[in-house]
Amino acid sequence: MPQVLRHTLLSIRDLAVTAGPFVLLVLVLLWLAYVILQPNPPKKVVLATGAEQGAYAEFGKRYAARLRQHGIQVELRGTQGAAENLQLLRDPASGVDLAFVQGGADTEYASAADAETANAGLVSLGSLFYEPVWLFYREESAQRLLKKPQLSALPELKGWTLNIGAPGSGVPNLMRKILEANRLEPGAVTLAEKPSTPAVVALLGGEIDALAFASAPEAPLVQMLLQTPGIRLFDFPQAEAYSRRFPFLSNVTLPRGVVDLAADMPSANIRLIAPTATLVAREDLHPALVQLFVQSARTIHGGAGWFQRKGAFPSTENTERPLAAEAERFYRNGPPLLQRYLPFWLSNLIDRMWVVLVSIIAILIPLSRIVPPLYQFRIRSRIFRWYGQLRRVEESIGEKSGPELLQQLDDIEDRAGRVTVPLSYADELYSLRSHIGLVRRRVQAAAA
Repeated sequence: MPQVLRHTLLSIRDLAVTAGPFVLLVLVLLWLAYVILQPNPPKKVVLATGAEQGAYAEFGKRYAARLRQHGIQVELRGTQGAAENLQLLRDPASGVDLAFVQGGADTEYASAADAETANAGLVSLGSLFYEPVWLFYREESAQRLLKKPQLSALPELKGWTLNIGAPGSGVPNLMRKILEANRLEPGAVTLAEKPSTPAVVALLGGEIDALAFASAPEAPLVQMLLQTPGIRLFDFPQAEAYSRRFPFLSNVTLPRGVVDLAADMPSANIRLIAPTATLVAREDLHPALVQLFVQSARTIHGGAGWFQRKGAFPSTENTERPLAAEAERFYRNGPPLLQRYLPFWLSNLIDRMWVVLVSIIAILIPLSRIVPPLYQFRIRSRIFRWYGQLRRVEESIGEKSGPELLQQLDDIEDRAGRVTVPLSYADELYSLRSHIGLVRRRVQAAAA
């Protein structure tokens, strides 16, 4: 091995041995911070959606596709709707992490304290879209029961058969509140609780007179019923009053011609009432997942639609539950700056741990000052230890014979010649050799 390479490797080895404990301390601190903070999110999350062919199910597929790009698997769990979704979120054993929840879908509570207790541990990630209450009815039923072609007020439903959705969806609770506000006593309207698809079949077959469900207009059933002959959509003339009486309801308008411009469908503006769909999560959901879901929500729901202009959703309004801290940060500042330039996993790691990294650096900078003195001590100790033996030889002059002392000096010089040090410390090695020669001359002089 060339001498220069040998000295270089020696210097690297000495530096590694000296700084090794310091580096090990840094790694241990980083590992402890990683274990405690858990900056990287789990690779799988469960999202409760809703019934098949409903808006929740369709949007759930879009979220799953978006998060798949970041290596997160979204398991979609079909349910009857918002009420069942809330039950799953409140049940720790269900395994559900997030769910779509419709405004007003929760049951009535005796007091605000009871409502707060029921929602403990749940946070909102923001409101996503309007879910208008679609009340479709048969023209034949209006003609038969009301002797006129259309339904003009909800109290006229007395004596009708109305489907309000399957138990577990958010519509039954919502519709009971609306019927009660219109002084329709229990029994005045025959209520059916079929799921959406069987209810549509029953409506088209004449088994029921009307059906109500709340859904985004993207739902296939809504699109189909809006264009079915003989089926009419109820126009809520008191939509503004509903929005004042019920905080979770908004007054929206289905614009003329929005369904089909060429066919001028609908032929007039239709007033509707709409709860707002929100994305609700458990309070312990990983912040990185919250960030990914709200970013996906802006992409999926941020465009213009039948009831909102571009950029209206996602929003912090009408959330009913406290906003998650990470979601609030997103709505206030937008996505993290590093995500524009780095992969998600790396930007998230830096974003979650930068405070810890700065703290560790602040602690280790003073400690790092001891590394150069330790390195210097380690190198010089290889040379200085021979000075102890050289001192003992010098002190033995006059006590031991000259040949014996000279033999000891030869042994010291031979071993010192095999000492290897970095070139920057070679002067001290040569000083040792010159001092050995100085003692040798004193021994020879004493012997003479």
